[in-house]
Amino acid sequence: MADVKNNNKPPMGPGRPGGPGHGPKGMRGPGGKPKNAKAAVKRIFSYIKHDVPMLLIVLVCVLTNTACSLAGSYLLRPIINNLGDDAAAYIAATSSSAQAEILANGISALLKGLLLMMTVYLFSVVCSYAQSRIMVSISQRAIRNMRNDLFTKMQELPIRFFDTNNHGDLMSRFTNDLDAVGEMLNNTIPSIISAVITLVGTLALMFYTNWILAIVTIVTMPLLSSAGMMIAKRSRNFYSEQQAAIGAVNGYVEEAVTGQKVIKVFCHEETTVNEFNKLNEDLRNKQIRASFVGGLMGPVMGNLSQISYAITALTGGILCAIGKFDIGGLTIFVNYAKQFSRPINEVSMQMHTVFSALAGAERVFGIMDQEPEMPDAADAADPVAVTGNVVLKDVTFGYTPEKTILKNISLYAKPGQKIAFVGSTGAGKTTITNLLNRFYDIWSGEITIDGVDIRNYKRDFLRKNIAMVLQDTHLFTGTVRENIRYGRLDATDEEVEAAAKVASAHSFIMRLEHGYDTMLEGDGANLSQGQRQLLNIARAAISKAPILVLDEATSSVDTRTERHIEHGMDRLMKNRTTFVIAHRLSTVRNANAIMVLEQGEVIERGTHDELLELGGRYYELYTGLKELD
Repeated sequence: MADVKNNNKPPMGPGRPGGPGHGPKGMRGPGGKPKNAKAAVKRIFSYIKHDVPMLLIVLVCVLTNTACSLAGSYLLRPIINNLGDDAAAYIAATSSSAQAEILANGISALLKGLLLMMTVYLFSVVCSYAQSRIMVSISQRAIRNMRNDLFTKMQELPIRFFDTNNHGDLMSRFTNDLDAVGEMLNNTIPSIISAVITLVGTLALMFYTNWILAIVTIVTMPLLSSAGMMIAKRSRNFYSEQQAAIGAVNGYVEEAVTGQKVIKVFCHEETTVNEFNKLNEDLRNKQIRASFVGGLMGPVMGNLSQISYAITALTGGILCAIGKFDIGGLTIFVNYAKQFSRPINEVSMQMHTVFSALAGAERVFGIMDQEPEMPDAADAADPVAVTGNVVLKDVTFGYTPEKTILKNISLYAKPGQKIAFVGSTGAGKTTITNLLNRFYDIWSGEITIDGVDIRNYKRDFLRKNIAMVLQDTHLFTGTVRENIRYGRLDATDEEVEAAAKVASAHSFIMRLEHGYDTMLEGDGANLSQGQRQLLNIARAAISKAPILVLDEATSSVDTRTERHIEHGMDRLMKNRTTFVIAHRLSTVRNANAIMVLEQGEVIERGTHDELLELGGRYYELYTGLKELD
């Protein structure tokens, strides 16, 4: 046995993130506003840059649609003026035949004008349909790519990220936040582009029709713009808070659903409902504020535009009365005056969607910007195989800089040996196994496998050579066979069944309705806890990894089942270097060495008999003189 080091040396180097309650920077719950909306917009549009040709087609459709709408309105001017002229000529005609001719010509001109208007508006409808269809395709492709990138990034993040972030809140990034971005790309962006083009086109036609009235209309524009900007600034903050509150509610719901049995066992239904009501009420209040401020945009802008419309109509009426303007021109100008304010209103109404989407996008990009696992060293080893000779030398580690968990731990395990860790909860047993897999990197010291520092192995190679059976079981949706094969995807059906026999799972699997082809859903809800653990053990057996970690692997198995699988576990551990963490000390009696940990230090080491003879902490635990904490 390697000497046990007991000196409590402080952590070397900078503190590492991780550990419960210490989320990565920028991911600490609800609240806050988008830090950089411009950067978020730029990143969103980077997902549609490959669709530039299609976007140009959309732009042409928007331009054509807007031009048709404006042209259709302008076609009213000659129709109205011609009707006025025809009416005057009809009254001045001296014969019925002349009146009939004027009436026929007037009706013919009216029908031609209406037919032309109908053609223009029909073309506008076609362009609008094409624009919507293409934009939906572009936006959904962008959202698909964003979702793929987000999910891929999740696979690259270290374990500490998932240990320190609410799972429901992370799920909210895939649903609410990306949906908000999709809504903006689907509808809001085309609407804003159309509104801007309409605004510019309307303004040009207004000046063309009557520059005096155009100036009168423009004078009121600063009033509309300032009111819109003021409301938009307030609503932006509120929508950021709303998105964060949605994530908090989703996170709590996810925890409550997955932990429903625990809630019922401890009769915490009322407490859970009360806590949910608080989060739900907070979300309600933030949604009210966001919706109220965002909803103010329409009425405020609408009423201001009506004031502008009334001033324009009054001025135009005066100009017509003094003969400086025609009735047809006034008719289309007041229509343009309404159209002039409508794009501003539409943009204002759409801003709440934009702010909601930008807030959601920043939450998505916040995950994408998290630091992934440290890359493998350039000269990282990727040998053909390892034998399983594991050495820990003066290992010191903590999840946070403020608290050291392991203090100068030293031990070794030869190939085929079984090393057991016992001790109180929080002594650092599971932490050692986390360090073996490089879920976390040590602060100081060294961990080697076959004489090579594990930091010099490629992570994929390292983890393929370490099989783990954890206390918390997890099964994926799929068949029993697929879940066992998850330990080695190229395993044959015969190897799957052999692994199940090693884990003593074959007999209960064959009693299932479809045997190995039985579908498992809801994390194996149709199996008992013990059966789920047996499948996890079979998954480890099929991996053929030379190093095995059993972290409370039989804690969910009753004593009878535990005895039943002892022989299978022995077969599983044969010729493998095995690390066992167990509260049931009966399961570690045949270990080659037992390490007793307390407060991050190895206080005793030896075989079962040696430690009993020593009469120390292990003796107290084994004989029941002192229970495990």
